[in-house]
Amino acid sequence: MTTIKDSVHDHIEVEGVAEALLDTEEVQRLRHIKQLGTVQLVYPSANHTRFEHSLGVYHLASRALDHLGIEGVQAERIRAASLLHDVGHGPYSHNIESVTHRHTGKYHDDVHELIAEGAVGHVLREHDLEPATIADLVAGEGKYGQLVSGELDVDRMDYLVRDAHHTGVPYGTIDHERLIRELTFVDGELVLDEGNVQTAESLLLARALMNPTVYQHHVARISKAMLRRATERLLRQPDLTPDQLRRMDDHDLIAALRMTPETGAFAERLGSRNLFKRAVWAEMDAVPNDVVDADHGAYREFEAAIADRAGTDPESVIVDVPPRPSMTESTTRVMVSGEIRRLGKQSPLVSALRTAQSQQWRFGVYAPADETAAVGRAAVEEMGLDIDGALVSDVRHGVNTTLDEFAE
Repeated sequence: MTTIKDSVHDHIEVEGVAEALLDTEEVQRLRHIKQLGTVQLVYPSANHTRFEHSLGVYHLASRALDHLGIEGVQAERIRAASLLHDVGHGPYSHNIESVTHRHTGKYHDDVHELIAEGAVGHVLREHDLEPATIADLVAGEGKYGQLVSGELDVDRMDYLVRDAHHTGVPYGTIDHERLIRELTFVDGELVLDEGNVQTAESLLLARALMNPTVYQHHVARISKAMLRRATERLLRQPDLTPDQLRRMDDHDLIAALRMTPETGAFAERLGSRNLFKRAVWAEMDAVPNDVVDADHGAYREFEAAIADRAGTDPESVIVDVPPRPSMTESTTRVMVSGEIRRLGKQSPLVSALRTAQSQQWRFGVYAPADETAAVGRAAVEEMGLDIDGALVSDVRHGVNTTLDEFAE
């Protein structure tokens, strides 16, 4: 058994197959991938890694297994999957996942090939565990996959608490001990037992509060968009494949960006925090539906057209359109009066949070600081933004705006 001191869960005891997996290259690589990517440019202490998080998920999975009475081979499978659930992440975690997915068709939880080969596959087979079964659990498949990836998964329980702890914000604090204690399986579904509507609501509320203040903070979004743009340009180079990119860590990617002439300027901006600024920061009502729902190719065409209209380089314009608001946590199942009910049907809080989430959604167009005025006007004209019907924000210091301002 190995005992590891953790900043969130105190001491974590790692044993069995998980202990053997700890020192594989695939798991150790996670020490060099930040959990929150570019959020550290907003919250300087947000330097925790996917390795720490994976240990936390393993710990909470072990607690859940003890509570649910799951033992033997099935328990070892779940412990292995919980520790390995993030080994498919590329550099900077989710920040560039959309880029790699466009080129490979794989998201971070598609790990069948990765864990079937190399040291991880060897360790799993040594412990009589089939890699494909572990990969299915990572993807959330089957009854027990819900523990690793689902509405009540231990992944979400750990990252909310851990992200709140390392950013210093109070919003992600949840009673994960109670959540685990109240888990139960009913007809193959992972649910919260009777009397836990408010417990489920706390998970939903934590995620809803962390989203605008941490995950979708405008500086984090701008830096993430710049990193994506630089990575796209890096992939145009002949000596790097998308599969090689997926196996890089944060340091590898930044070094590659710095050493490549076509991406050096972006790397320098990110390294010195000389970020683009908001030329447009618009509410959903201001943006035509066909813009919100456009694909990546259409956004690149918009960027070129805006740049042409503004008289600037296309690489100086970034259009950033987040997905439409969604609230997967509202599908959490809770037992009420002996029936399994979805939280969204049981809790009046869900409707209010959906409204708040919709109002917090923002469409962004970014450009270098000295070009935001020209780019903003061009974007409004080119994309048909309704500046009379909803807010479009000018965020230059000294110019009044009704949007909340966080740290620039």
